Amino acid sequence: MGYSITLRGVTHSFADLRTLLAQASPPRSGDELAGLAAATAEARALAQMALAEVPLAAFQNEAVIPYEQDDVTRLIFDTQDQAALAPVAALTVGEFRDWLLSEEATGDRIAALAPGLMPEMAAAVSKLMRVQDLIAVARKIFVVTRFRTTVGLPGRLSTRLQPNHPTDDPLGIAASMLDGLLLGSGDAVIGINPVADNPGSVSTLLRMIDNVRQRYAIPTQSCVLAHVTTQMEAMRQGAPLDLLFQSIAGTEAANASFGVTLATLDEGLVMAQELKRGGIGHETGGENIFYFETGQGSALSANAHHGVDQQTLEARAYAVARRYRPMLVNTVVGFIGPEYLFDGKQIIRAGLEDHFCGKLLGLPMGCDICYTNHAEADQDDMDTLLTLLGAAGVNYIMGVPGADDIMLNYQSTSFHDALYLRKLLGLKPSPEFEMWLAGEGFARLSAAAQPGWLLGLSNV
Repeated sequence: MGYSITLRGVTHSFADLRTLLAQASPPRSGDELAGLAAATAEARALAQMALAEVPLAAFQNEAVIPYEQDDVTRLIFDTQDQAALAPVAALTVGEFRDWLLSEEATGDRIAALAPGLMPEMAAAVSKLMRVQDLIAVARKIFVVTRFRTTVGLPGRLSTRLQPNHPTDDPLGIAASMLDGLLLGSGDAVIGINPVADNPGSVSTLLRMIDNVRQRYAIPTQSCVLAHVTTQMEAMRQGAPLDLLFQSIAGTEAANASFGVTLATLDEGLVMAQELKRGGIGHETGGENIFYFETGQGSALSANAHHGVDQQTLEARAYAVARRYRPMLVNTVVGFIGPEYLFDGKQIIRAGLEDHFCGKLLGLPMGCDICYTNHAEADQDDMDTLLTLLGAAGVNYIMGVPGADDIMLNYQSTSFHDALYLRKLLGLKPSPEFEMWLAGEGFARLSAAAQPGWLLGLSNV
């Protein structure tokens, strides 16, 4: 099925929905690399005008990746809730944008649409939005999840404490954990990217976090961001796992490049729920178990994009995440590099799009506000995106010592950045963590932070 728009007597045609979405996407170095981007700003504007006239119903009749070839496509079509979409089903993409920005579109009404919205619909409407539109709509939506802390409530900003170390040294990790906790970071999760992806290392790191958590009664949850199958083996060996992590993407082939299938995620979820480790409503295992990370360009980097633009594929990754009712989801927005998001402007736009699309689809969205050192970006760009996402109501951000991850070798946000944003916007950490910061557990942690104490903290 083709799409077209006539302007000044000239008809401009687009072969299919996949092509139209790619041509309408704001500039992305990844789309240019893939040969999908509009050739000129005028061509992009024409594509956006044509996209605005496309009925939302068209997305239900035309898959950007064939149903028979891709399990993510099958997931999207097979789980769509037609009744949930009904209030906006007759609208075009442009009309849907106007409705989202209207006073009629309250947060509750937008949230009620989520089970009916296909990710391609979310991606399409985001392509018609200015930065302020992405912020204004996302700010209306609150997606609240619970484990030992409650994340996503109005007036709250949570953080992932990310104490990575280039050799998984327990003493170095302990020092970063202490630094973050004393600066009010870690209420979303204490999450370590391990150097060694094996069950023994994962178990050691999980026990270390759990030891500190229990000793000082810290209301938080742990995660070691190894491959899901490694974490599953660690669970079999008795590791105290809280949140189950996996990187995911928007196509079956891209997920296969990560070594994961939907069936694998299904199995991991059941195993993690059986541990019944959560503290809020988790007597039967609880729903909010998974922690997912995504990022624009992951499918293209794996040559698994099927000719679909990277922002649409990012939205499709959110359909995978939505299946599992995760505790946390974040886009690692600038991590893959300038081949996919070239500079600060592209990173800022992508971060706001990802946050908007994720929340529109019902996900508890955070953002790793980051860049690699060979990108045309700097910490001023990250400050800009940090502040904009705070205004947009982001659930959580990263807390990295000095904003410089010495293991993954990229630049992110620091413990102090979170304090800046909380103070600027009058935000607080999760209620359970806020109480801990004001209470006896935090006082004991502060009093114990003396020379030599880290050796005890790092022991399992």
